[in-house]
Amino acid sequence: MTTTTDPTDTADAPVSLEVVSEPAAEDLTPGKAVELVQRILMPRPADQLRVRSLYLDEVNSAERVKARDRFSAEVPAGSELSFATYFNAFPASYWRRWTVLKTIVLQVTVAGTCRIDVYRSKADGESMHVTGATHDGASERTLEFELDLMPFIDGGWYWFDVTTEDATTVRSAGWYAPQAPEQEPKLGIGICTYNRPVDAVAALTALVEDETVRDLLHLVTVADQGNNHVTDTPLYPAVAEALGDRLRIVEQPNLGGSGGFARTMFESFTNSDVTHHILLDDDIQLEPDSILRARAFASYTSKPMLVGGQMLALQDRSVLHSMGEIVDRSNFFWRNAPHTDYNHDFGRRSLRESPELHRRIDVDYNGWWMCLIPRTVFEEIGMPLPVFIKWDDAEYGLRAFAAGFATVSLPATAIWHLSWGDKDDASDWQAYFHIRNRLIAAALHSPYKHGGKLFPQMIKTDIRFLINLQYSTVELHQMAYRDFLAGPSELFAGMAGSVGRAREKRNTHADGRVLPSSADLPLPSMSTAEALRFRRIPVTPTQIGSTLVKAIANNVSSVDPEHKEVPQLNLAFQDARWFLLARLDSATVGTADGRGVTFRQRDPQAFRELSATSAQLLRRIYREWPQLQERYQAGAGELTSVERWGEAFRDWGSRQV
Repeated sequence: MTTTTDPTDTADAPVSLEVVSEPAAEDLTPGKAVELVQRILMPRPADQLRVRSLYLDEVNSAERVKARDRFSAEVPAGSELSFATYFNAFPASYWRRWTVLKTIVLQVTVAGTCRIDVYRSKADGESMHVTGATHDGASERTLEFELDLMPFIDGGWYWFDVTTEDATTVRSAGWYAPQAPEQEPKLGIGICTYNRPVDAVAALTALVEDETVRDLLHLVTVADQGNNHVTDTPLYPAVAEALGDRLRIVEQPNLGGSGGFARTMFESFTNSDVTHHILLDDDIQLEPDSILRARAFASYTSKPMLVGGQMLALQDRSVLHSMGEIVDRSNFFWRNAPHTDYNHDFGRRSLRESPELHRRIDVDYNGWWMCLIPRTVFEEIGMPLPVFIKWDDAEYGLRAFAAGFATVSLPATAIWHLSWGDKDDASDWQAYFHIRNRLIAAALHSPYKHGGKLFPQMIKTDIRFLINLQYSTVELHQMAYRDFLAGPSELFAGMAGSVGRAREKRNTHADGRVLPSSADLPLPSMSTAEALRFRRIPVTPTQIGSTLVKAIANNVSSVDPEHKEVPQLNLAFQDARWFLLARLDSATVGTADGRGVTFRQRDPQAFRELSATSAQLLRRIYREWPQLQERYQAGAGELTSVERWGEAFRDWGSRQV
């Protein structure tokens, strides 16, 4: 074996350019690898070139690598193929920080005259050669390198490159732990779905098609909350046969993500001996090895912790949309964690070309598109809040941290999910849950006596929606303010009907009703050329202030009667900016998903009344904030109690299939 790095090396030390001596042949003989923690994956046959970049860096290959299957490939002669890619490089700094491992073992089987070279990076993205070996001839040989994890405290990855003289086969490569795990997790999977039966079954199919993943599943629970059931889809019988009695389908009323995920946690941790439970959204595309990687990481952590998968963009699959998130305590709003690279496209810049991807990122929580929760954490902090959707995952991460359990968003472990830019749930019916649940989470966890900058930001947000002619969104905000003021006692009782109330409130204004197309209305009265004067983006503080004053003045002035029936402009979703809409009487605006339009119509009376009501309600919440915090913190025990959730599930009713 070859220990390849100096334990005294740090992220700030100069890069050594010395050539590391070649290991002796006997040192490369397999024997150190004990537990596989990350398989080297090949792209799928249908993957586009940009998506292949998540698995292979083929820039210096003579021609495209031919993948035989997910775990073996033929590399053409005269190629230099790098595995410095998102799914195949090893995130050494995360294993160094959070697990008991001191070394990691790379094992790779090759046939053909070739060279294997191992590289590592530092936290600043600078890379260096570590070690390598040459294989001569067509006979098959398995090479093994033991690599030190000590220099990775602040960041860095390991990877390997293959340089070929002859056509070479690479197969069964992987990163191995040199010691047995601290524990052998009994793994549960929980999927929450609402009228997405095909998507949910696709996720189940991905789990069972990979034999290694399927064999490690102890229990799979689907909380089916719609009226289009998972069991009615054509592919369900095959999934049911593959999982047998390890599959549990629970049909229950629509309780949102928090109620659905809570049900799967309840089944795993109270009705089975599952030790680790992974939550998965239904509308994802799954890389099955991510399940194994999260499980492996959890089995080696020095202390129990939540292990989250990162998010790749479903509609632009080479893009890493979310690396990790925190809750900014100053205004109590989620945001990407410091030093993250938002929307990084591996199809444009590889891992080696992206120094910003090499620093270790610390997070407050991980979204429940994919998140592993240990039984130990569940037994200590309980169930999610009964809040239907939004903030349940963030609040759970904050609560876990307060109890001494950290969260990691683990690179090389991910699913594909619809990105934030492809939807606009902050202004549709979900706006109610965004605001109410943010206030609840802040009441439970904000360190500030009056919420810090939370309330000034909320009044600014309401003004922005009002001058954007989105009165229904502000109505939803005000419903959230009132329900928050009512306290925690009605959260369980109101959970099942909350979405109906939110949708009903959304329909109280024209901007909340979606039309199939702007063609359903008369042609706009304003020409494109005439609208140019409104499209100039204010950039300086003076321009922004002047535009805002004019916008507010326009919003309290009378409306041209003609514009109540005829829109002035037809706007694409991305063009619906405040400085433009604030100076119009009406416009159609495309929805974020591209499925329709809303007809926004300026209403001076609604502007006056809603702005005044928001100010009054937010002033009251600010004034009563210390008392509200006391009420919610006193009620948190019951809200997250396993026994209380069990009673609620019985009251709501369900059917196990």
